[in-house]
Amino acid sequence: MEDSAPRPATQAITAANPADRPVYVIGGGPGGLATAYALRAQGIRAVVVEKADGVGASWRRHYDRLHLHTTRRLSALPGLAIPRRFGRWVARDDLVRYLEKYAEVHELEIVTGVEVSRVERTPDGTGWLLRATGGRQLVGSAVVVATGYNHTPHLPRWPGREAFTGDLAHAADYRSGKEYAGRDVLVVGVGNTGAEIAVDMVENGAGRVRLAVRTVPHIVRRSTAGWAAQYSGIMIRRLPVALVDRISRVMAKASIPDLSEHGLPRPDTGLYTRARQGAIPVQDVGLIDAVRKGRVEIVAAVEGFDGGEVVLADGSRISPDAVVAATGYVRALEGLVGHLGVLDDEGRPVAHGPRTPKDAPGLFFTGYTTPISGTLRELAMDAERIAKAVRRRSR
Repeated sequence: MEDSAPRPATQAITAANPADRPVYVIGGGPGGLATAYALRAQGIRAVVVEKADGVGASWRRHYDRLHLHTTRRLSALPGLAIPRRFGRWVARDDLVRYLEKYAEVHELEIVTGVEVSRVERTPDGTGWLLRATGGRQLVGSAVVVATGYNHTPHLPRWPGREAFTGDLAHAADYRSGKEYAGRDVLVVGVGNTGAEIAVDMVENGAGRVRLAVRTVPHIVRRSTAGWAAQYSGIMIRRLPVALVDRISRVMAKASIPDLSEHGLPRPDTGLYTRARQGAIPVQDVGLIDAVRKGRVEIVAAVEGFDGGEVVLADGSRISPDAVVAATGYVRALEGLVGHLGVLDDEGRPVAHGPRTPKDAPGLFFTGYTTPISGTLRELAMDAERIAKAVRRRSR
């Protein structure tokens, strides 16, 4: 008799009766754990499959000083609050502890050390077949893909990159500015990661820190007089884009100094327009002061490398000891589900949350957007919506 329960020593794991099949959740990060809990709350068996040895693997790899830019209260997953002792802005290690506790408290069914490489419809069309490491074949009634927005580091193919004689690393490999004390460093990319890494390097004694900027970002205060930027993000999310752009422009002039003379002019496109395109505003954790004081120097975007030199878009050349590329990540979903026609031209799911792609009923995605109201908050809300959609579908 075949069994749907995942067992590492078993090569083929299927279910004879479609009604006995669990819902498989691919990924043991916040989105996957929240969805598994929400499914359980609906009376649906959920099995989380995680390729790493524990939950929250991507968070464990982030740089040391990382704290959430969203408040503790609005970052909790359904069914368990984040402890007050973790403070308003939860640190990386504390978030990992919370995720571990979350899985333990809710007694989630999690299989670690197993990577799903491909998702297919079952031959009879009644479910989903997951092909995983070790020749495993997992059959589920539905699948939730939650492998994460920041899945695979993206390092641009800059001309001459391979011959660069200095140190070149992606931000995914960055841990602490202590490793760069006394050195001349170029950080490429001015998203939240690049901005925070640049500040971290300054605070840890880097000899010189430059920040390469291609598109000037919107910068907001993480908190003003106790009012978190996330609160504003929640309030404005459903308003017309043009209206929010106008409001945010006025707010920026009142709260953010003009950094034009330091190489960071005010953006010429609206904040919410950018956010809808996936460019979340940079929350200030020291960048403004560092730029104003000349401790972080703004330079043009990187165009390529020439030996030990970095060639910038304005034609100038610099010779840093090390380059850290905060150039983002790709979702890397093509191998997993690309053959199903469920991704757009940029590799993003065509449906998200409780909606499923037209030709793939029972296939859900969570965690592939960058909402201005806070990613963890939206993951928690999506989890409950997905669980209800699965419940309706099973009926």
